[in-house]
Amino acid sequence: MPRLVDHELRRRQITGAVRRLIVRGGLDAVTFQSVAAEAGFSVSLVQYYCGTKKDLLLATYRSVMENVGTRFAQRWAALGEDVMPREAIRAVLTELLPLDEQRREETIVLGAFGTGSVTGQGITPEETLTASRLLVSIVSDQLGRADHLEPSVNRIDLIAELITASIAGIAQGMIQGHGTSQRAIELVDQQLDLVLGSQTRKHPSRSNRAP
Repeated sequence: MPRLVDHELRRRQITGAVRRLIVRGGLDAVTFQSVAAEAGFSVSLVQYYCGTKKDLLLATYRSVMENVGTRFAQRWAALGEDVMPREAIRAVLTELLPLDEQRREETIVLGAFGTGSVTGQGITPEETLTASRLLVSIVSDQLGRADHLEPSVNRIDLIAELITASIAGIAQGMIQGHGTSQRAIELVDQQLDLVLGSQTRKHPSRSNRAP
């Protein structure tokens, strides 16, 4: 009796190989030959599952976003329906920081795709912007729920974009060795203080602890 093939497992093995290659050498390290060698498959099998190189890259990008989305959903559900806006925004932002090996890998891979979208790597900006737009929308919605905003906040949409842009910079800085996990969390709390006021902190000492 022929052995059944788990096609979804094969795809995950292939995209996992691509992710490891990107972490070690960026998008330029990804070829059908290198992916096949990393995954332990033949080149023809990788091509069968992923088609073109662009298909291969987009499948990998989607796999990373699915992992992030699943973790976000779990974190969001754990917050409960009565979560305060500050706590909700803080939870979302800290999920984007490379505070463990999985999130470090995701930060490197997504950063590589962001760079590749503007340097002719076959990925267009439109194909990688959906997640950032969703993040801005989430932060903006939570700011709109807040009972108090600092007087300097007169455009919630702009502040939401500023917050999400800064968290990306903090995350990339951590990857480059320009800050510790504790420092990154302190920066998140400081930014939220500037927008929402320090009195909105549910746990004043939380900036000294990882989430």
